[in-house]
Amino acid sequence: QVQLVESGGGMVQAGGSLRLSCAAPKRTFMSNVMGWFRQAPGKEREFVAAISTSGGTTSYADSVKGRFTISRDNAKNTVTLQMNNLKPEDTAVYYCAAAYSGGSVGPSSRYHSWGQGTQVTVSS
Repeated sequence: QVQLVESGGGMVQAGGSLRLSCAAPKRTFMSNVMGWFRQAPGKEREFVAAISTSGGTTSYADSVKGRFTISRDNAKNTVTLQMNNLKPEDTAVYYCAAAYSGGSVGPSSRYHSWGQGTQVTVSS
């Protein structure tokens, strides 16, 4: 397991934006798919977005398509989730995660390392 460190959560009104970042050790970052998941109170952890090792391929949950953008900076070993037009239903703890390349990026079981989580709260 590798230590991932998230930052950037907070509280925002509906329609606002937040930017989450996640830093990982270089050796891990360069060889892993990076993903974001979220977990709302009383609900299971769900997939939000993922990005390939090169950054050339991205995947999104239907609920965030067109509003969220995942990107990675391989020079800085960071992955970012830009969240626009936030809705109250986006309120959750957001987790950064790392997975080995190959296979589906959706299942949380594919990911071997997780960050501690950062709270995102969207008020109506």
